[in-house]
Amino acid sequence: MSLIAQENIKPQGEFGIWHISETRDFFLQQLDLTREEAAKYALMKEKVQTEWLAARYLLHKLSGRQVRGKLYKDEYGKPYLEGSPFHISLSHSKDMAAVIASPLVCGIDIQLIVPKIKRIAQKFMSPSELEDIVNNEIMHMHIVWGAKECLYKSYGRKKLDFKNHIFIDTFKLQGDSGSFTGSVQKDDFEQRYQLHYKRYNDYILVYSTQLEEDA
Repeated sequence: MSLIAQENIKPQGEFGIWHISETRDFFLQQLDLTREEAAKYALMKEKVQTEWLAARYLLHKLSGRQVRGKLYKDEYGKPYLEGSPFHISLSHSKDMAAVIASPLVCGIDIQLIVPKIKRIAQKFMSPSELEDIVNNEIMHMHIVWGAKECLYKSYGRKKLDFKNHIFIDTFKLQGDSGSFTGSVQKDDFEQRYQLHYKRYNDYILVYSTQLEEDA
């Protein structure tokens, strides 16, 4: 088992990344699942079960608590941690899990870099977002996908169209890490977010926090 990253974020909060090498049984022994969690877990495929459990285990490790705080969902399905004032978000992909916690509304996404993203890019990127790509096409597309996942989670009320409600401002790749901005716009709702990306070997991590002046 391996915590491969744990970093503080501004103005307050942190994210962590866990490389998954444990079995499902290990995580089940460490986590006291709620009734709702157990019901959802039972419906998952075996491989996803391990990733899903790992994200919850990582959240517990980052919380610093001896006894796991229960993880609940609000009326829209957005997760929150019992007894914590922090906003949280969880993600997992193949052998990685990621978690973020912040006093600001936040989101996180981690994903394995795969060439097939080029086949679906037009489904989640606007024409202007596609035109912004100037180099490393596959990585850029993964960053935009991760950013939109983060803002979808930050919004937290579902029913968002990635192409028509979530917008990523023009940015250029700055190596293996960088930052940019984006927004959610739907009906009377409009909110802007700060976004950051980091590459970890074959994975892209993106996380978002609500811009402070809008908090």
